[in-house]
Amino acid sequence: MRIYDRDLTGTASAESGRSQETQRTDRDATTASSQSGTASDRVELSSGLATVSRALAAYGSDRANKVQQLTAQFQSGSYSPNSLAVSQGMVAHALSGGAA
Repeated sequence: MRIYDRDLTGTASAESGRSQETQRTDRDATTASSQSGTASDRVELSSGLATVSRALAAYGSDRANKVQQLTAQFQSGSYSPNSLAVSQGMVAHALSGGAA
């Protein structure tokens, strides 16, 4: 971004000089990195990521099963939530600032 203002004086003009210097430095670094071995870029992920992925998938399927069970109970009219647990959960959620 360039700003052309003929009334720049003092620190404002010094700051614009710094901005140009930073842009030159960034451009030089980009050129240097593009000239060095770009063919060797590589990403390695730990085996822990696979464990986390499996855990999330299992949680998702367990959660889906629970929702299906609750839906069936609600539709049949046999769903009766624990009002004490619901109210405690609502109050705890409100006191935590609504954080999940």
